[in-house]
Amino acid sequence: MAQHDQLHRYLFENFAVRGELVTVSETWKQIMENHDYPTPVKTILGELLVATSLLTATLKFDGDITVQLQGDGPMSLAVINGNNNQQMRGVARFKGEILADADLKALVGNGYLVITITPAEGERYQGVVGLEGDTLAACLEDYFLRSEQLPTRLFIRTGDVDGQPAAGGMLLQVLPAQDAQADDFNHLAALTETIKAEELLTLPANEVLWRLYHEEEVTLYDPQNVEFKCTCSRERCADALRTLPDEEVNSIIAEEGEIDMNCDYCGNHYVFNAMDIAEIRNNASPADPQVH
Repeated sequence: MAQHDQLHRYLFENFAVRGELVTVSETWKQIMENHDYPTPVKTILGELLVATSLLTATLKFDGDITVQLQGDGPMSLAVINGNNNQQMRGVARFKGEILADADLKALVGNGYLVITITPAEGERYQGVVGLEGDTLAACLEDYFLRSEQLPTRLFIRTGDVDGQPAAGGMLLQVLPAQDAQADDFNHLAALTETIKAEELLTLPANEVLWRLYHEEEVTLYDPQNVEFKCTCSRERCADALRTLPDEEVNSIIAEEGEIDMNCDYCGNHYVFNAMDIAEIRNNASPADPQVH
């Protein structure tokens, strides 16, 4: 039985190595809910969600993170937005036919991975990495080696549990400013590599860690919940409408009778009529939300 989406951090007592374990099945399901994605696109979004959650946990910051794949392939964009509270949302854009066995390269074509970190305080940071590896995990390991100089391994698993899509993953990383022996790190990575999707996606974290590392001393910390949360709102839509030229807004109202704004992430619709627009222009707050 799959458990609630959670992120667990853990530490090896005898090695300068930290780990994370996450399950995101419910969140992944909600991201896919309002969309009809081909299976390979669903899988990549699941992997991206796992990776974003694991990445967020390695960074000590309050704020937002965006991890996106862009390219000239049939899937031009796949993006996950998250924050330090593990609130996640995501969307993908694709066109044309996508083969059932399409891998990362076939989906994205010539592309790259962009990681944008926007702390609540301080400078925004953006890292860009070419898709050198065959998998998302390999590309991210490459990113960590180049940008952080920290040996990092990611293990991402997707599958089905009780007929429902399930996704999870693990991350190992040498602690910053610590001299972990390469042999030790490789040994722990080799153990972690053996995790089966079924184990990771259905067993409690302490049982997974025991199965993998029962000869090591591991401290497991309190988990953090992972959840789907969209940041769209009627106010944000009203703010967007304020930036448009009046003539443009007037002509849509004249033609359509109302402006219907749809959120790509969660499928919510925000509808504004002529009276709402007048209130927005008078800087009054729009009338009660009409969310469908």
